[in-house]
Amino acid sequence: MTFLALIRHMPTAWNEAGRLQGRADIALAGGPGRRMPSELAGYRWLSSPLARCRATAERLGVAAAVEPRLAEMDWGEWEGHSLVELRARFGDAMTAAEALGLDFRPPGGESPRDVQARVAPLLAELAAVGCDTAAVTHKGVIRAIYALATGWDMLGKPPHRLSWSAAHLFGLDAAGRPSVARLNVALAPA
Repeated sequence: MTFLALIRHMPTAWNEAGRLQGRADIALAGGPGRRMPSELAGYRWLSSPLARCRATAERLGVAAAVEPRLAEMDWGEWEGHSLVELRARFGDAMTAAEALGLDFRPPGGESPRDVQARVAPLLAELAAVGCDTAAVTHKGVIRAIYALATGWDMLGKPPHRLSWSAAHLFGLDAAGRPSVARLNVALAPA
């Protein structure tokens, strides 16, 4: 079994304001860095191409290769807006859209199922190489892989509460199918 550790990028001003970032290349907000968990020493590192992930990898003190398939879910026309704002503007239509779970797709954007399809070949490649890997990525990507690992359809609350300032460790079988190995591995402040 090959292991894949996923870490969400550190906060940005848009995170703090509750805005959907998607593919917007927003820089990190100020604040303390984080330290890589010692159990990830020796892992190969990847990063989403977005600046907030590359900067997080730098703050973790790791050299991460850029992997485009780890980019955040595309929020299309809703990028830059908050869910609160969208729910107020679209009312029942937004409720119906959110009730689609894995098939929820913002206008002009991607669904979580699309994200799963985008990362599935990467997971298979990582399993074929057999090298334990850590990646700095995004909430949408982590949730999509978590849904694959648990069978969660993204309706209702997830089976586990995920901390967005922690690492999440998944096992990949020979075909690259993920399973939960360990969630919420603490990242110490730098």
